Amino acid sequence: MRRMQDSTSSTEPAETYTGRVRIALCSDEPYPVHDTVRVWLEEHGHQVVPFGSVAVGSETPWALAAESAAEAVARGDCDQGVFFCWTGTGISIAANKVSGIRAALCSDPGQAEGARVWNHANVLCLSNRTLADDLAKEILTAWFGAQLDGRGDAGVADLTAVEARHRSG
Repeated sequence: MRRMQDSTSSTEPAETYTGRVRIALCSDEPYPVHDTVRVWLEEHGHQVVPFGSVAVGSETPWALAAESAAEAVARGDCDQGVFFCWTGTGISIAANKVSGIRAALCSDPGQAEGARVWNHANVLCLSNRTLADDLAKEILTAWFGAQLDGRGDAGVADLTAVEARHRSG
């Protein structure tokens, strides 16, 4: 559930998330850090919707896992996504092939916050190989705590125009 705040207040974020937000949690292969992320999401009131290896417990082709989960976000079945693969790169590329997805590969909290604020990213991509539990929690805190206050609106409008020019026809 989203609650929009009065845009006349300069100290309040333009958009904050309240209640249960549905999060697509996706990976191509099982890793222990997925349990940490799932627990963090659930402890913060989010409903986790599993895809790929998170759903089946075994390896799944990364491009297909990303496509399935990204489609759920694009359709609105899930509000956002947290996707994993070995480097995080492949799954972010695959997710970005789905119209309406802005997947960002983030390796630290500053990147995660910036991706939400400036790019209005709706899918957080992470590396199975490099992500420790504590860093995962810090990145999630930054991602979900980012204040969407309009600073990225102009850039996202430009991105939407670029996408329209290159995806038409």
